[in-house]
Amino acid sequence: MNIRLRGASNVTTAEGWQPVQRVRTYEQVMSQIEERILDGRLKAGDRLPSERDLALLLGVSRPSLRESLRVLEALGVVDIRRGGGVDGGAVLLSAPGPGFVNLLKLQLALGHFDSTDVLDTRVALETWSCSEAAYRSTDIDHTRLASILDDMEAPGIEAHEFNRLDTAFHVTIAESTGNTLTAHLMGSLRVAIHRQMIEAYDRLDDWRRTAVTVRQEHRGILQAITDKDAAGAARLVSEHIHDFYKIGNVGGTYPGH
Repeated sequence: MNIRLRGASNVTTAEGWQPVQRVRTYEQVMSQIEERILDGRLKAGDRLPSERDLALLLGVSRPSLRESLRVLEALGVVDIRRGGGVDGGAVLLSAPGPGFVNLLKLQLALGHFDSTDVLDTRVALETWSCSEAAYRSTDIDHTRLASILDDMEAPGIEAHEFNRLDTAFHVTIAESTGNTLTAHLMGSLRVAIHRQMIEAYDRLDDWRRTAVTVRQEHRGILQAITDKDAAGAARLVSEHIHDFYKIGNVGGTYPGH
């Protein structure tokens, strides 16, 4: 269908138009706060105006304002401190909250990302982490990692606990780089695919035999990190991830490891 606009020389197709979306009030409030954070007018540690004053400034009801602040609090952007006076109100957080991590974990667990994309991201993230850990990790980090591997070798350990420790090993490597964002991303990835890891082990004829190989590969990765062999650590963790992917992959579903 073609519609000729009055006073216009061109013809516009109806397909080029989109229905007007009604934006909810709390989304508009969040948008204004976000805009001020991004352009520097608001920064970590700043306190927002009181609920009454901010509602008046924005021309919205206090319930709508509270709704937007609750969403921002859940995302880990603000801390809502109860009570009046200098200690009360909404403060922009200066440290990362759990909101981003939890959101990413849920989206990964719900399958919002293609399994190949998850695999590629894990390889990129973990090879970088192991390479950086070879330079930045400390003796304390090495001791923590070795302790995790010792626990993974406990007689009679079950698959669920084995995989929990597996996750802890990889996340601890990321933490040892000193890069907080990388550690958060690693934690999200590993926790989100924990269920797939358990299912992958359940599909194996003898998961304990595979666990022996996994432990040996972990020891090799730790040794490379301890020896400050960045290239070796990155290569070993890449092989480690891909090898388990080949072993545990059933029906084209990425099992994680």
